[in-house]
Amino acid sequence: MIIYCHSLLDNALRDKLAETLSQHVINYRTEDTSEEEARANFAQADYILGNPPGGWFSNAPENLKFWQLDSAGFDQYASIPLRDNVKVANMGDWFARPCAETIVGGVLALYRGLDTLTLLKQKSEWVGSKLRTDLKLLYMQNTIVLGAGTIGQAVNAILKGLGCATHMMARTSPDADLHSREELLEALPHADLVINTLPGTATHFANAEFFTKMKKGSVYASVGRGSTTDENALLEVLNSGKLDGAVLDVTETEPLPADSPLWKLDNVILTQHTGGGHRNEHMGKVDLFLNNILAVENHSSPANEVNLLKGY
Repeated sequence: MIIYCHSLLDNALRDKLAETLSQHVINYRTEDTSEEEARANFAQADYILGNPPGGWFSNAPENLKFWQLDSAGFDQYASIPLRDNVKVANMGDWFARPCAETIVGGVLALYRGLDTLTLLKQKSEWVGSKLRTDLKLLYMQNTIVLGAGTIGQAVNAILKGLGCATHMMARTSPDADLHSREELLEALPHADLVINTLPGTATHFANAEFFTKMKKGSVYASVGRGSTTDENALLEVLNSGKLDGAVLDVTETEPLPADSPLWKLDNVILTQHTGGGHRNEHMGKVDLFLNNILAVENHSSPANEVNLLKGY
């Protein structure tokens, strides 16, 4: 069995892979690996860990059995024609909780003025009581979570724990109480907070029509994929003063261009696609990969299996 590891791993994690898979060949990509060498290793692989360039799959490995993505999102691979017997899994479960904590943390920072206070600290400027009347409580807010996948479920659980009234929007999930765009548009005027966790297949789901329906003084947050938000429409509604603000972990273009107006808006918090990050994220990739190799070798389904064409 030949394994190609496109993820950049430290020595400890390589040792763990080597110890567990001691009977097999593991080819690693490092910062010094040439593209030619990496592609040659990729072409021989039975198992892949990581996110190689999509163009490489125009000549997908003939013996490929399983591909473990090292991300939750994978819309960049939607058009890749893999054989039916090739299984693919993402990191949705592993990244769900950190993504949820980041986006809810960003919302709390916006509600409680923590972003403003951080900037004041840098200037050694005391404002104190003048800020108090601008602060909001997340407690008992009416919230809508777009998407009922692992991230959406984690966001929903945290919001419930903070005392929010929660609603979830998803076409087929039994956990959702909103199942169509029409139902969502009827609910938006009553929502204090909307958090978008949708996959990249929902291009510009949050568009001008969507923002027009949102409640005055509400907040929009996104931790799904940047392509699901029409940023021009979002900027227009933010500049109009209708929304109290936005929290964005993802943007349409990343890195966000230096000339983007989003950088200049005081009521926008940008977390720079760090939502899934935490100290042990790479360890989780390796553990899941090893468990999924065992599952596939035993003719079982891997954890977090996804369909590239469907987007989930």
